[in-house]
Amino acid sequence: MADDPDGISSPPDEAMIELATRLFDMARAGDASSLAVYLDAGVPPNLSNDSGDSLIMLAAYHGHAETVRALLKRGADPDRLNDKGQAPVAGAVFKGETEVVRALVDGGADPAAGTPSAIEAAQMFGQDEMIRILQPKQPATQRDPAADRAQPSRKKE
Repeated sequence: MADDPDGISSPPDEAMIELATRLFDMARAGDASSLAVYLDAGVPPNLSNDSGDSLIMLAAYHGHAETVRALLKRGADPDRLNDKGQAPVAGAVFKGETEVVRALVDGGADPAAGTPSAIEAAQMFGQDEMIRILQPKQPATQRDPAADRAQPSRKKE
């Protein structure tokens, strides 16, 4: 909604509604290059529709990893919940979109965000690969030479 000089909110005009509809359709269709042009020109990366679905939610739910990456690169919030409390990464898990889940996790998405969370959805549907992707990455550990010496060596015979 726009504010007029008197501070009273006015409804968006038809041209603005039409543009927003086109942007949401671009996200659903995975038109990353066209969407990027609009975002680079100043469209907010967290633009949401009347259900609270953001551009990244729509791209994720419809399986468009490249579009998700383009949105993340331009500042989209990977954890922005819609009006139902759902996170984009949980939607991607629900739809079985492995590459989208990877893109969101790589982009900083919290697998525990939303209701149900992506982790809960993956467990609910028995999606073991998704669970592995959603688990926090373990830092590389250094080997302890003392522990190695304490282990008896096994020789092949």
